[in-house]
Amino acid sequence: MSDAAGVAMRGGLTRLERWLAVGWLLLVLALIAHQLQFWRASRLDTDVMALLPTSERTGTADRVLRRLADGVAQEVVVLVGSPDWARTRAAAERFSAVTAKQGALLKPVDKIAAFDFDAALAFYRPWRDHLLTDAQRTQLRDANVDALAQQALTRLYQFSTGPRLTDWAADPLGLWQDWWLSRAAITRVHERDGLAALSGDSKEWALLSYRITRPAFAVDGNTDYGDLLHTAEVAARHGDEGVRVIAAGIPLHAEAAAAQANWEMNVIGGGSLAAVLLLVWLAFRSLRPIVLVGLSLLIGTAAAISATAVVFDRVHLVTLVFGASLVGVAEDFGIHYFVTRQSMPRAAPPAVMRFLLPGLVLALLTSVVAYLALGVAPFPGLRQMALFSAVGLVCAFLTVALWFPLLDRGTLRQTRLTAWLAGSLARWPRVRNDRRTWMALAMLALFVVPGVWQVRVVDDLRQLQSSPPALVEAQRTTGRLLGTPSPAQFVLVRGATPDEVLAREEAVKAKLAGAIGRGELAGLLSVSDWVPSAARQRADAALADRQELAVRQSVAKTLGGTIAAPPVRRGDAVLTLQAWLANPVSDTLRHLWLGREGEGYASVMLLRGLDNPAAMPAIARSVSEVQGAEWVDRVADLSGLLHHYRVLMSWLLLAGAAGVALLLAWRYGRSGWRALAPTLLAAAISVAVLGWLDVPLQLFSVLALALLLGVGVDYGIFLLEHPGDGVSWTAIVLGAASTLLAFGLLALSSTPALHAFGMTMLSGVGAVWFLSPWFRPAAGPSHDNVEQGRST
Repeated sequence: MSDAAGVAMRGGLTRLERWLAVGWLLLVLALIAHQLQFWRASRLDTDVMALLPTSERTGTADRVLRRLADGVAQEVVVLVGSPDWARTRAAAERFSAVTAKQGALLKPVDKIAAFDFDAALAFYRPWRDHLLTDAQRTQLRDANVDALAQQALTRLYQFSTGPRLTDWAADPLGLWQDWWLSRAAITRVHERDGLAALSGDSKEWALLSYRITRPAFAVDGNTDYGDLLHTAEVAARHGDEGVRVIAAGIPLHAEAAAAQANWEMNVIGGGSLAAVLLLVWLAFRSLRPIVLVGLSLLIGTAAAISATAVVFDRVHLVTLVFGASLVGVAEDFGIHYFVTRQSMPRAAPPAVMRFLLPGLVLALLTSVVAYLALGVAPFPGLRQMALFSAVGLVCAFLTVALWFPLLDRGTLRQTRLTAWLAGSLARWPRVRNDRRTWMALAMLALFVVPGVWQVRVVDDLRQLQSSPPALVEAQRTTGRLLGTPSPAQFVLVRGATPDEVLAREEAVKAKLAGAIGRGELAGLLSVSDWVPSAARQRADAALADRQELAVRQSVAKTLGGTIAAPPVRRGDAVLTLQAWLANPVSDTLRHLWLGREGEGYASVMLLRGLDNPAAMPAIARSVSEVQGAEWVDRVADLSGLLHHYRVLMSWLLLAGAAGVALLLAWRYGRSGWRALAPTLLAAAISVAVLGWLDVPLQLFSVLALALLLGVGVDYGIFLLEHPGDGVSWTAIVLGAASTLLAFGLLALSSTPALHAFGMTMLSGVGAVWFLSPWFRPAAGPSHDNVEQGRST
């Protein structure tokens, strides 16, 4: 190194560097203010659908799912059951007594009183003859007048202990009462001793419904709702083993996800930070590097959260858990600075930073590009993670570059660890064309080939969520007992007019009548159940009026006199959808009507009892035969998208590897393969590890391989640039060790996608770290100038 360079190495901070440090301080103060506002508002997202892409085809389906979820987003359902009703009622009362003491958490909802039956009767009464069930329609069309007249006579003289919905003169065949009974059969819940009750699984159940009074997401990881329900369950059982309590609802899943994410962020983020700081202490044996590296990581993480919140409005839990591993990458800048500072004790901190800045900027760019590659696929979740990681790295780098020269004072002595690491490179073997190398490659092939052969490819939406199995089973059991339609599969019906939509709904029900008869489907829930199309209403009214007139005449002839005249009809008028939507009677089903969609209108038909996946293809084909009707299986659609983008990213990964190979060949000529070969071998090893450990290969695994390509090649490049430089090797080892720890902890995540990502990165980074020195070239005299410069 020249004398001028030596003088530059002893230089202090320039005026520009001081102004930049002050400017960064002002930005950090603004960041602190935003962080206080963000955590106070708790703008965190737990919805799995928020992670997924949308398209023109799936946009309406996504809106449907959100509309269906809005109605139950704050609701918790509890089923208390036992073999006999008396024990069930007593257990339900004990459960309610406990929750009543914590009314600030759960507010009871009376499901029986929620539907005003008297108001519904008053609304529908003028249209009594316009409303027929399929069974009534068939009966009126096929039965002869004498049989219908006998039925009317029986009803006329029948003794009834309960109230009738209509008198005989208005409804001689009891059509309206049977229509209401068929509506009531849609739900299995009925009133019993003032409680909502149902039967199933050889038990009598009481249904208790609650609405939560505050958000289910708790940043501190508390599970207040789950704890209260557990306490109430213990009280309900009261030592009776025959009593069973099942609690389900979106708030419980959100609370469990929040608690799990809180634990994972603490373990992954806190564990990574602790590991990094421990490595820094062992390497430098000084408190100053620990404080400064910790400061850079803290600012980087806070900036990542704020930037994500500003761009996406909300930050997803999966992004936070993924971002916790950022610590294992962002500390590289600080470690490189302090390793170089340790090896150049006579140089001033600003001069060391200027010496390192070109290399650090190049390392920052390669890492940021690798993270931003995650955002190539149009997944909002992946783009959140890409932005989070890129911003976090940039802000950690700026903290190192602008503040470390100002805050770093004193000297750093070389420690036993850094001295040992610097000397270890010379003892590391290198690949040669000899027997030992070929034997090592053969052993590696024996591990990789069977492992890759065993890899399972899974493109499943459920890889993005991690609800506890007990909660998932409780949700399924509750849905089965209540007969609740699944929102994952439904029929989307479109038409030019509202009435055309209703008519097409009726056509869908006719097409699926066979599936219902075979037990493949329990039934459908649709707007046309409550507001038939105009043509259907007029046809039913004409059929009912004609048959009732004939029955009245037959009964009058039998009785030898006259009977009361039928009520005055409304002529050609029909019950309209607009009138139904405007009346409170539609409150519980209004979410099925989507209203105007594009140039027409749309509605949703929900399917009840769709428990057999094998029946879905036939049901889907039947639906597709109706014009304007579309079968929607959101789980299958989104899993198909995951498959599509996994394949696409795999091809992009291969193209990226080819591009890197060309760049390396341009820079290093024939030696370029030495930087790429370790990463390619490490990628094969990481896929083999997935196979041996039975971890499914999925989109996040491919994204991890893309990130590995960006990170792993850096090790090879550094060793090509400085094959005999022990200082660079020390920084590589410390950085790789902390990265391994971070992604190793990410492999502990209960979210399958993050677990697969962590496992892929853990094995891949470990392998490329181990293999890179094997492929380094022999040190030449051209690489000695750095050490000579440091000694001047």
